[in-house]
Amino acid sequence: MNNKVKIWGLGIGPGDPDLITVKALKILQEVDVIAYPTLDGGESLARSIAKPHLTSNQEEIIISIPMLSDRYPAQGVYDSAAIKISAAVHAGKSVAILCEGDPFFYGSFMYLFVRLSENHLVRVVPGVTSLAACSSALALPLAARNDVISVIPGPLDEKDLEERLLTTNVAAIIKVGRHLGKIKRILRKIGVIDNAHYIERATMDNQHIRLLSEMDGDTAPYFSMIIVRLSGDILEL
Repeated sequence: MNNKVKIWGLGIGPGDPDLITVKALKILQEVDVIAYPTLDGGESLARSIAKPHLTSNQEEIIISIPMLSDRYPAQGVYDSAAIKISAAVHAGKSVAILCEGDPFFYGSFMYLFVRLSENHLVRVVPGVTSLAACSSALALPLAARNDVISVIPGPLDEKDLEERLLTTNVAAIIKVGRHLGKIKRILRKIGVIDNAHYIERATMDNQHIRLLSEMDGDTAPYFSMIIVRLSGDILEL
């Protein structure tokens, strides 16, 4: 571990503890403090992924994120967490911030990075993303040659979501949750629902895979994704 670096953003992968990189594992087992997010004080998925690799003498900083759609209340949480992490560094300790998947791929770590990197040297270790994990678990090649892949958040309004789907070759729809019904409705409208693959909790023990056309209901767990091929070179392999 670089002795000059006191703060690390560690991508620890999508769920399977074995998918952590060798570099992240080495850093994780050498730092003095681990920090990780949790929703309203509940169990932390990031910590549960890292648990098999933790040492017994590490301090822990819990970052409890409120389950609110309004982004502003959470900003105070990140401010407070940054202060605690900075205090640990000033005390001579090294800190690893645990990040599900990859730290810069829709991760909350970026909010801490902005705050901490102003005054500290922060290094990021990339991790296996949810996109890579879902593609592999589905045995679904994502793209070939000149195919364009779009990562599309489910909360977009119907018009915007439909327009983005019509301008890509392959779409990975994330943040499905309560937007599942809307997503299915749009995919049926544009005639591609039979090409849509649904997966939840990729690489975890309770992973679940279905064709989207076979699914009932209008909601899905937070850790779910829909991958759909609309056109492109991948269909000609």
